Amino acid sequence: MTENGILHPERVLTLDTMNPNVKRVEYAVRGPIVQRAAQIEKELKEGVKKPFTEVIRANIGDCHAMGQRPITFLRQVLALCTYPELLEDNKFPEDAKSRARRILQACGGGSIGSYSMSQGIELIRQDVARYIERRDGIPSNPDNIFLSAGASDGISTMLKILVSGEGSTRTGVMISIPQYPLYSAALADLGAVQINYYLDEANNWGMDVSELRRALAEAKKHCAPRALCVINPGNPTGQVQSRKCIEEVIRFAAEENLFLMADEVYQDNVYAEGCKFHSFKKVLFEMGPKYSEKVELASFHSTSKCYMGECGFRGGYMELINLDPSVKAQLIKMVSVRLCPPVAGQALLDIVMNPPQPEEPSYPTYKKERTAVLDDLAEKAKMTEEIFNKVPGISCNPVQGAMYAFPRIELPQKAIEAAKEKGQVPDMFYCMRLLEEKGICLVPGSGFGQREGTFHFRMTILPPTEKLKVVLEKVKEFHLDFTAQYS
Repeated sequence: MTENGILHPERVLTLDTMNPNVKRVEYAVRGPIVQRAAQIEKELKEGVKKPFTEVIRANIGDCHAMGQRPITFLRQVLALCTYPELLEDNKFPEDAKSRARRILQACGGGSIGSYSMSQGIELIRQDVARYIERRDGIPSNPDNIFLSAGASDGISTMLKILVSGEGSTRTGVMISIPQYPLYSAALADLGAVQINYYLDEANNWGMDVSELRRALAEAKKHCAPRALCVINPGNPTGQVQSRKCIEEVIRFAAEENLFLMADEVYQDNVYAEGCKFHSFKKVLFEMGPKYSEKVELASFHSTSKCYMGECGFRGGYMELINLDPSVKAQLIKMVSVRLCPPVAGQALLDIVMNPPQPEEPSYPTYKKERTAVLDDLAEKAKMTEEIFNKVPGISCNPVQGAMYAFPRIELPQKAIEAAKEKGQVPDMFYCMRLLEEKGICLVPGSGFGQREGTFHFRMTILPPTEKLKVVLEKVKEFHLDFTAQYS
């Protein structure tokens, strides 16, 4: 075999010999549309003329990349942890310095450049436990807390532990459709069976236990269902589940003997009137010992979303309830292989868990910045829903929480046929055309899963208000032109 004129012997690793599960992995949030967006950005820099001057990426929940400002206190403490000589600098408030000293004392050699325990720094796990206790009013044991490289790392680790069996005994995992593609990608990688349950679009993307029962009964014919994943507030759908719904889901998990995984990374992102975040742990314990002593639960949180938006630091945790002690020992062994989560991410998580208090000097600025970020997102959530619902052929449920809209789009039959001719699914065809003509980068609904015959896209509400108005206006113009062209 020759390549670039150089003779190669037959390679050991080829598409035919590589792990087949990896080939099955798809991750729409950074898929073909995003790759094309990067090419277009390069073309614009090279002077290629386009009908727009910039690509606006509304495809991913990357808060700071979209213009959200970092919270001053978080960055001050991190700066002090990273470069402790700054502890002598009087520009930094005393409460930031005391947080940094406390974190550094818990690190090997007083440096965040050292490894930590594999489960995470004990002091930080204690602070996470105190945060959970304040949030839920229920005790939390630091030994049940595992720090992780963002929530994704914890979720992938738990799925890895859960999956076993062959053929009809292979582990099945129930995931919501639409879903965040981390779940389908992780399950494909593990060779597990993905069990789809559909959220109810007509009922604000609510969860319906009768739909869970349908999906479970169907799955039992060909696999062994063992886990149920829930994302609340929802990604990509932006719904906030009611307490009643969470109780029903917990009862269902208890009856069917399913391990519950609660992805709660958007817990501070709740905007709609009458909506409130309820943690699965809190509801589980308030339902009494019949459930709280039986249901196995892993819940996940992260520093990447909410008002922090610190995606790049990869800070997160998972709390485990009712995990078999012998399985926990295996989990500790498994995380030990990875040495430890990023220590800078652990430090950031600690500051989020232990923010400035009213009597401390940094509190007024911290409170003002936090409130401004969340108020701004609430305003943009409302604006996005209202503008989309005025466009003929687009319908959008209220963005109750998280940071995405998942509008439904009506596509003419001719457009569906044109997409087939190009070998593309219709909403991919639509989103690719939108990118080429307007410079707006969105993710097609097919990347998240959707009911047969329906089409959607996911769009983040993160761009600054003025830029978001531009995005919404361009999507509106495009949709009307596209519909007219194919009608």
